[in-house]
Amino acid sequence: MLDQMQVERLEAEAVNSAKTRQPLYAARKKIFPKRASGRFRQFKWLVMAITLGIYYLTPWLRWDRGAFAPDQAVLLDLANRRFYCFFVEIWPQEFYYVAGLLMMAGVGLFLITSTVGRAWCGYACPQTVWVDLFLVVERAIEGDRNARIKLDAAPWSARKLFLRVSKHAIWIAIAVATGGAWIFYFADAPTLLGEVVTGAAAPVAYVTVLVLTGTTYVFGGLMREQVCTYMCPWPRIQAAMLDENSLTVTYNDWRGEPRSRHAKKATAAGQSVGDCVDCNACVAVCPMGIDIRDGQQLECITCALCIDACDSVMDKLGRERGLISYATLADYNANMAVATSGGTSPVDPARVRTASGNFVDGLAHFHLGKIFRLRTYIYLGVWSAIGLVLVYSLLTRERLELNVLHDRNPQFVTLSDGSIRNGYTVKLLNMIPEPRTIEVRLEGLDGGEMSVVGIDQPPSRSFPISVEPDRLKTLKVFVRQPAGQIKKPIQSFEFRIADRAGSESAAYTASFNAPENSK
Repeated sequence: MLDQMQVERLEAEAVNSAKTRQPLYAARKKIFPKRASGRFRQFKWLVMAITLGIYYLTPWLRWDRGAFAPDQAVLLDLANRRFYCFFVEIWPQEFYYVAGLLMMAGVGLFLITSTVGRAWCGYACPQTVWVDLFLVVERAIEGDRNARIKLDAAPWSARKLFLRVSKHAIWIAIAVATGGAWIFYFADAPTLLGEVVTGAAAPVAYVTVLVLTGTTYVFGGLMREQVCTYMCPWPRIQAAMLDENSLTVTYNDWRGEPRSRHAKKATAAGQSVGDCVDCNACVAVCPMGIDIRDGQQLECITCALCIDACDSVMDKLGRERGLISYATLADYNANMAVATSGGTSPVDPARVRTASGNFVDGLAHFHLGKIFRLRTYIYLGVWSAIGLVLVYSLLTRERLELNVLHDRNPQFVTLSDGSIRNGYTVKLLNMIPEPRTIEVRLEGLDGGEMSVVGIDQPPSRSFPISVEPDRLKTLKVFVRQPAGQIKKPIQSFEFRIADRAGSESAAYTASFNAPENSK
């Protein structure tokens, strides 16, 4: 176990220190985050590997949909207006599925924020993930925090130029790969890669790669924390999602104050000291450059790296972990009431520890039951309900659709034999990647018969038609009814279609118009 004097004190100052904080935009202070190690850092590595793997590798996954459909697992086929996601195929008229997914994402974000704070920002937000990736490159080339600070302050030299050029070259390569991966979601990835390399791709592909390369490089490499502080609206919105039972990264000053780097001397002099040794490790590792000891701040993304840094110091000193921890405001206030005798006096460490050095029994401790409350269940219920509706709709939706449009002018034609003819535009939609033979039938209209433009067959009440995979078939259909069987000027009947090889069918109710004196 180390003495406080043996814990290295890092020269680190928060960019938004309470003493110098400005209410509006302030000139940027460079941040050189120190590498952290611990359970939360390991979890961030895992999330980064998973999210980057999904983003870069998904366009290369194959999914067999047969000979008549693309075999890319996830594909936004804008040319043919299709969205493929493994076994799911979404058509333009089914955009409500996308809307449903966006609603689930929004409600899910509310659910996460109300329970575990800005966990999305700290672990899975693309800005966080790519900044982490860029910092990996920066540390690998320029060294950890002290080495980077020294290099930044040093005059330009061949070594400094080489290191900076190398770092930015790798950053740009990552940015190009990011933009390149994005366009592969919109076309067959292997084919498009060959076209991009050989210069045969469409101009929009190169423009997209260029734009995303620029934004990735600027946001992830140059602006970093400023994107979160000044550009992202979520830090402001999330305040409405939190309450006293939401988890946030918290400096527990009820056990940390008063801070001292000379605890033994202070104790010998009869002074009370807390657990914080003012080593600034929490500030040094923070990618946002803030001091969590200043309390809850807009800039905090709850990445918990300060928890890892503080826990490592507590381990060295032989003290309990959790000086900085995930905690709820309710627990924090309860413990502060104990440490300050109900808020009537400054924090006194003697009130939270027994004579043997253990924490007193009256302190509040976190358990999962505290974050599961009414609003949590409401968010979870809404999220689940939307998901169940989407799943049910996907499992029960028809892959065969029919739409009929009656000719407006003329609405009917009287033929030479006195019979009445109406014209219709009939659209058959085959929504599977296989060809189909569809039987079109006329139901209802007594004596009515159909004839189809372009199909050489006598008028009848039904006819077969082949429809290509994933295609819309448009037919011009004339319906004729003998004058003697016309019952009224406007009659309702049905066009009905059915897949000859399956059980799917669809129907459309249409009207047949005739002159007033034809009955």
